[in-house]
Amino acid sequence: MRVTFLLFFLLIGLVACSPKAYISNELAKAEDQFHDHIGFMLYDLKGKKSIVEYNSSTYFTPASNTKIFTFYTSLKLLGDSLPSLKYVEKNDSLIFWGLGDPSFLYRNSFHNDRIYNFLSQSKKKLFFSSSNFSEEHFGPGWAWDDYNEDYSVERSPLPIFGNLVSLVKKKGNWVTQPLLFMNHFSIADSVKGKTGLKRDLDSNNLTFFPHNTSKQEWQVPYNYSNDLLVELLADTVKKQITEVNLPLPKNTKTMKSIPNDSLYSTLMKVSDNFIAEQLLLACAAKVSDTLNTDIAIKYSLEHFLLDLPDDLRWVDGSGLSRYNLFTPRSVVKIWQKIYEEVPQERLFKLLATGGQPGTLESFYQADKPFVFGKTGSLSNNHCLSGYLITKKGKIFIFSFMNSNFVAPSREVRAMMQRVLTHLHDNY
Repeated sequence: MRVTFLLFFLLIGLVACSPKAYISNELAKAEDQFHDHIGFMLYDLKGKKSIVEYNSSTYFTPASNTKIFTFYTSLKLLGDSLPSLKYVEKNDSLIFWGLGDPSFLYRNSFHNDRIYNFLSQSKKKLFFSSSNFSEEHFGPGWAWDDYNEDYSVERSPLPIFGNLVSLVKKKGNWVTQPLLFMNHFSIADSVKGKTGLKRDLDSNNLTFFPHNTSKQEWQVPYNYSNDLLVELLADTVKKQITEVNLPLPKNTKTMKSIPNDSLYSTLMKVSDNFIAEQLLLACAAKVSDTLNTDIAIKYSLEHFLLDLPDDLRWVDGSGLSRYNLFTPRSVVKIWQKIYEEVPQERLFKLLATGGQPGTLESFYQADKPFVFGKTGSLSNNHCLSGYLITKKGKIFIFSFMNSNFVAPSREVRAMMQRVLTHLHDNY
């Protein structure tokens, strides 16, 4: 009888310290504390089984966890190097179309001189057509009042300078880069409570409010138009470029630019929205003759993602839209698919990593990194998903999704760090 009681209490202890019991208890307390909704799933890669599920089939706003699906779609479609231009040569003319490549002279990503040299060194007359671009400059569900923020850049067929204009202080004077925008720039009188570079909603008129600032540089998205793009290109490559409206022919050649992993690293580590949006356009160009986000999403859903446990509400590349809705178990499934198709050594180098530069630099700090994945944040929403390596060497896939909290996000992040660190230390 005594042995029976000992076994009973031993089993109770094992259940109490199991990952499922610990996590369920912690998340229930967190929901009470933050008055929010939490979804979580923990999956054992080696054992190929779910360990813990907490609201794993409930839909949440993924924010930048949307980029995981953009990343996977790009891995499947874009090869090793990014297609940048399609072009044809006719007599003394070179006609080219953009394919959405975000890297051209974009300082936040690696870029080489292939496209610049191709255009600047051509002996032919240059003509640009945007006839293959069929997309709104902003995504569905984006906040209109973010238009002036550098994380809400307009989409375009052939970005240049990241579709951003910079204002920098040189020798005591404020100067725009590119200089072309100086024609639209003015400095306002100091206004209390108003500081920084502001662009008009529907034009490229720039106004700088210098009140009480020591900042030496500002960036805002420019308002895209074909005319502006042609003007910027011509000014940059120092050649005349003429805009034409010609359909994309079948006999084009393709010019590639940079290795894709250099873009994926920026996409996943610092959560670059601009790169995410342009990559989906590049994916659309790969499977059709049109740059359109919906084409890329539909193709991915029909060809790569039929085995997800739940349908996706997926509308953009970056996760800026609140229309996106995913479940934790679908996020876990996409990470499983990625892990099975990309070698771990390559994959983990591309992801946000605890304690290292990127969106996880201030979190999950350890002598040996143990969290590799992707963050996602919008106001009142925060997600983190990816891979967790325990001290015993186990590799788990996890998805942690939080929606509708009004507490400071740092408190939610602290709770998440406590839970994931406990898993790392004890399992």
